[in-house]
Amino acid sequence: MAAQLKPKLDALEARLASLSLPEGGWSAAARKDALSRLGAMGLPHARDEYWKYTRPDTLNAPEAPKAAVFEGSETPVFSARDRLKITFVDGVFDPEQSDPLELEGITIERLAEAGTKDIHWAKDLYGVLEVAGQTPVERPLAALNTAFATDGILIHVTGTPSKPVSLVYIHQDPGSDAILHHAVKVESGGEITLLENGPAAARFNKVLEVDVADGGKFHHVRAQGRDHERRAATHIFARLGTESLFKSFTMTANGVLTRNECVIEFTGDDAVAHVAGASMGDGDFHHDDTVFVTHDAVNCESRQVFKKVLRNGATGVFQGKILVKKDAQKTDGYQISQSLLLDDDSQFLAKPELEIYADDVACSHGSTSGAIDETALYYLRSRGVPRREAQDLLTLAFLAEALEEIEDDSLAEEIRERLDGWLARRRS
Repeated sequence: MAAQLKPKLDALEARLASLSLPEGGWSAAARKDALSRLGAMGLPHARDEYWKYTRPDTLNAPEAPKAAVFEGSETPVFSARDRLKITFVDGVFDPEQSDPLELEGITIERLAEAGTKDIHWAKDLYGVLEVAGQTPVERPLAALNTAFATDGILIHVTGTPSKPVSLVYIHQDPGSDAILHHAVKVESGGEITLLENGPAAARFNKVLEVDVADGGKFHHVRAQGRDHERRAATHIFARLGTESLFKSFTMTANGVLTRNECVIEFTGDDAVAHVAGASMGDGDFHHDDTVFVTHDAVNCESRQVFKKVLRNGATGVFQGKILVKKDAQKTDGYQISQSLLLDDDSQFLAKPELEIYADDVACSHGSTSGAIDETALYYLRSRGVPRREAQDLLTLAFLAEALEEIEDDSLAEEIRERLDGWLARRRS
């Protein structure tokens, strides 16, 4: 055991040499605790069970590998939508490109400013869900984030704002290394939609903690891209109260390495949580979705729907687990992960899991990988549709189940149009 831990601790020592622990304020205790926990576990290693499909070397490196800035002319996702925009450039808040942090039904503050206070509502949330999410699987990069996050957004939801909050991430420095930590607390009866888009930095480490109280609702739609050389490790930790709702969807295009983890815990009865993703990878592309859902309440519903389209040697990974505890009767858990391989060089690695201790449940999981349906392709070709266009139509049809998990139909259509546009540009 000591021999296995040594390289993880050596990697941690090298990483910490380039970081400074923020001091003072209500977050100090959580940061010191995270640093202590990190010192006991070290950074992730390729021999760790939940890292065997994804090498963490470049996420652990003392300095971020360089990443060229994407120079495409396309309009950023969500830019035409009425929203409250909050912009970070290479992990640094940019007030000039942001709207005033004011909106009815919520209070919004920056972690860098609010964190210097002695008393704050976020003290009971910051790092708390991350700690809970370390069991039974260690997540060292999340602990690193809690300890060293330089900024982020704190959102306290008490009502229903008239428009979504939009976090925009801009990458300008080829060597940027960003660590952001967001916390959202949805009070009973509150509801919010959180949008995220952009590549953020050459290397990005982000944690989002979401606490949804009884009857609260949280909607999340994220678009990752389009810089191809970027690397990202993101974590979502969510805790759900009675009759609450949590829905999160992520679209990913490009990126040499992306690891998205989502950890959800049901603590109240009759709650619903859906997490979904659609990713498109080409060439040197490695995309990993790792999800852990714990049912610890009665009559709750969870859905995991992940679709990946891979070609030219791209790699997709899915690791998903549903844990149903003894008293979590009447659980409805659904998990599906599928990949569409557009050539023989790409690969999809999947590890679906169910662990059930209750006897009155309806749980299922499935994982498939395959090529485009030649019969459907022939049907479209026989009606005059060019081959590449027919392939793209079938690709969008393949991704449709994941997009259906977006609650807002207009947001779902915007994501679908963006995917269609990317496919069309590839055809030209």
